[in-house]
Amino acid sequence: MTEHTTHRFQSFDGVELAWHELGEGRPVVLIHGYFSNAWTNWIRYGHAAKVAAAGFRVIMPDLRAHGESAKPHDPAAYPPDVLMRDGMALIAHLGLTDYDLGGYSLGGRTVVRMLAHGAAPRRVVIAGMGLQGLIDTQGRGDYFRRVLTHLGSFVRGSSEWMTEAFLNTTKGDPVALLHILDTFVDTPREAVAAIGQPVLVVSGVEDDDNGPARELADLLPDGHLAEIPGNHMSAVIKPELGQAIADFLGA
Repeated sequence: MTEHTTHRFQSFDGVELAWHELGEGRPVVLIHGYFSNAWTNWIRYGHAAKVAAAGFRVIMPDLRAHGESAKPHDPAAYPPDVLMRDGMALIAHLGLTDYDLGGYSLGGRTVVRMLAHGAAPRRVVIAGMGLQGLIDTQGRGDYFRRVLTHLGSFVRGSSEWMTEAFLNTTKGDPVALLHILDTFVDTPREAVAAIGQPVLVVSGVEDDDNGPARELADLLPDGHLAEIPGNHMSAVIKPELGQAIADFLGA
């Protein structure tokens, strides 16, 4: 598999965002989770390579305030639903019309927001996300706000301590990431239930961070649940994550 390439474009408001590509074929856009980046979520552990090997052009943006994308500190750069608008801007910039769309955690939530605003992929992947994390975004938002505003104060081994350790490994910008929390928008349960595409809901068997994945899969008209080893953090490093996505998209 060839090395991934990195590209940049200006989003709807002029903020410069980065995206990475691997492989050739049918386009699939994969969006990473909060505190993470495309490298950590999709490339580092081989998931993108598995999907590319199944015949796909894997397009992986770095979200605003993450990875190689701009990390503005001005609150005005973080209006509600800004990640959805960035995602739609990337689709338009690349001229994608027949494509698939997926995301992990915050990436999965961003995918649902894009669907609610007219994105029309053929197939959808929602990973590391349950129904609760879509219809009530403030619950997890409050957790991350506490972590970002009390850095360095957590007991070693605690959930907050591990979250801060992950922030350090991805070299996250706490100021920019705090602003991201102000952009979250709930998706009504009815809007989630109206998603008509085939959807793979993939989640670690120990991952209940955003509510049970099965609840989400059962609500979707064409939902398919794939359970893989691990919890919300550890499932990302399991080969089963990339394999489940490749199998679903390649079917």
